[in-house]
Amino acid sequence: MPECIRLKNFFEGSTIVKRLLIDSHLDLAWNALFWDRDLTLSLDELNRRDAIHSDNMARGRATTSLPELRRGGVAVCLGTLMARVAYGKPGIFSSTLDYASHHAAYAAAQGQLAYYRRLAEVGEVTLIGTTAELDAHWKKWQAAECSEWPELPLGIIVAMEGCDGIAEPAQSKEWFQDGLRCTSLVHYGTSAYAHGTGEEGPLSDAGREILKRFSETGMILDVTHLSDESFFEAIEVFDGPLMASHQNCRELIPGQRQFSDEQIRQVIQRDGILGSALDAWMLCKGWKRGPSLETTTSRDQVQLDAVADHMDHICQLAGNCSHVAIGSDLDGGFGTEQTPSGLESIADLQKLADILSGKGYDDGSIDAIFHGNWLRFFRQHLPDK
Repeated sequence: MPECIRLKNFFEGSTIVKRLLIDSHLDLAWNALFWDRDLTLSLDELNRRDAIHSDNMARGRATTSLPELRRGGVAVCLGTLMARVAYGKPGIFSSTLDYASHHAAYAAAQGQLAYYRRLAEVGEVTLIGTTAELDAHWKKWQAAECSEWPELPLGIIVAMEGCDGIAEPAQSKEWFQDGLRCTSLVHYGTSAYAHGTGEEGPLSDAGREILKRFSETGMILDVTHLSDESFFEAIEVFDGPLMASHQNCRELIPGQRQFSDEQIRQVIQRDGILGSALDAWMLCKGWKRGPSLETTTSRDQVQLDAVADHMDHICQLAGNCSHVAIGSDLDGGFGTEQTPSGLESIADLQKLADILSGKGYDDGSIDAIFHGNWLRFFRQHLPDK
């Protein structure tokens, strides 16, 4: 069992590390390259240096660094590549995400991939592209004591959030050869391939073509951020494995960014997994943001147990615990000003174990949510070697 035998609080704070985690959505390279954050630092030191900037209220409030991930038992994550081409109105964070051409978006995404490769060269991370690599990495973490976790490399499965960095559908094969394993079609707004958050509309011809290329190469489709029309068309066109890396429930918190029960059922029917996100505006009714994305609602309005409510809702729709997991998005352009009260660090994800236990979930179910469901999914859908 991956649960640590010695439940030892080996770092400052109240979090007791107990279980290994897999997080299906972290924007690590974007934070390093475009927020200019040194992710190898302790969280305290990262925030001390980050606080000198004043361009965003998230400065000095980060929850995520590589040491913090390790201390929190996050053995594997999906690390994204992010670059958009603005079709129509620019999306959020346009100054750090939007490019005038697909050539530039491709170059930006390749630069983020180079960052992950450099981290791998110096032993900070292990890049995972096959089931053999996943199993070898997982065994190292599984065999280690809790106190040894901070010394282990973080496993990264490379993903792409919105795929404007894929300049044309035929380039999918090249990206797969470069190690990309999971891709969504769109972020906020409209991409060359689909309509996403804040917009409505179908897939483009290029979107339908790239899904056929994904099927041919073995790419996993992330249906997060798709508009409703694009979502239902995508799951009809695409016959390969699909998942939702960071997605919550519209039934609990209304809004187009969330999935309806019918969308959740469609993912379940395809044997997909939904990673629950920790962004407070996806967990709190009526959360308000100002014109420059500054948070105006107090985080005291939402507690950490809110994400467990979304997890439970998915489990009730599925009739089991096999289709929900963690996709925190905790470094997605916000900090503790926009996390649930009680979450100061990504290591605080460990607190979800007691919250789920209080809802009646047993150890096996909690392990499935923390890591088992993603482990099963990627063992099934990554190439063998």
